[in-house]
Amino acid sequence: MKPASLYLALRVAGTVLPCWHLLPFVREHGVAPRLLFEQLFATPAGGFFGMDVIVSTLVLWVLVAVEGKRARVPHLWAPIAASLVVGVSRALPLFLLQRERRMEERATT
Repeated sequence: MKPASLYLALRVAGTVLPCWHLLPFVREHGVAPRLLFEQLFATPAGGFFGMDVIVSTLVLWVLVAVEGKRARVPHLWAPIAASLVVGVSRALPLFLLQRERRMEERATT
């Protein structure tokens, strides 16, 4: 499997799986960020995963800024937006896909 195909499949999984778990919360409570964070950090295990995702998001933003500029990847706003709308699980494969496509373009020119 080519890297671009793998990144695309991971992007789909990184969107569908987290949203599958978020939809019941949104159906019951609506868009309630404060309640979401309260529930996320209600237990030590939840806090661990919450902090892991927050730090991973910050690391992703740095990666997108540094590596994206270095590789001249277009539309660097897209992974940042994806991380805010869905999360790292969508944003990281999206950035890797963008970077892979850019590398393929540069290899053919």
